[in-house]
Amino acid sequence: METSPPGFPVLTKQLSLDIQGNETQFVICGYEDYFLVIATQIGSMGTLLQARKEEGVTVHPTFSVSVLIGKRDEPMLVACARKLIQNISEAGSSKSLVLSLCLKDHSADSIKAVVSAVIENRIW
Repeated sequence: METSPPGFPVLTKQLSLDIQGNETQFVICGYEDYFLVIATQIGSMGTLLQARKEEGVTVHPTFSVSVLIGKRDEPMLVACARKLIQNISEAGSSKSLVLSLCLKDHSADSIKAVVSAVIENRIW
């Protein structure tokens, strides 16, 4: 795992893990107003999603996830983004999330492993 040097303006973590038999590269960056998470098994950006917490008067938070580029018919990718933005919110951050997923396998087990890997190495 590599992290950004002290004083570098963007907090960054890079790591490589085996997810369901596929080498998966992760890059996690913390910018001033959002987090960027890239998880790729192919070396490209794949599907790009944006997730954010909706501000409102309700007691329970509401989250919105939208697909910016890529596969719009993959509910597991949306579920991944939703779980991560929920974790970001529960950690006390109001930043949004930009998530790039390029996975060979979109099964529930693969998505759970990706979410777990990101949460274990989070920077929020």
